Amino acid sequence: MEDNDPWLARDKLYHLLFCFSLTLLFSTLAAQTPYPFLRRHSIRVGSLLSLSAGAAKEFADELGFFHSAGASAKDAGANFLGVVIASLLLYLLNHLARSDNDAGRIKEVSIV
Repeated sequence: MEDNDPWLARDKLYHLLFCFSLTLLFSTLAAQTPYPFLRRHSIRVGSLLSLSAGAAKEFADELGFFHSAGASAKDAGANFLGVVIASLLLYLLNHLARSDNDAGRIKEVSIV
């Protein structure tokens, strides 16, 4: 049985990198806004926007807007994996940045 949509294909790498990059971009933009809610939830916002862009691409594939075989669950999986990897990286970087800030700060001690 021949698999016309293999997991280890260049197309899957493109999907992963596309959503990975969009997650980083959208999260960074959300972190720079003047709105505290968006800054506080920038990784979630970036992830949701990236997943939405990936889903829109799959929808457009299914409608025939691009030269492809149509929507693919494996493409969607690669999109999701790109978002997960980018989100984990951003959470790790935020945690390390917070740890560095806390290391240089003297904590207040209440005598009372």
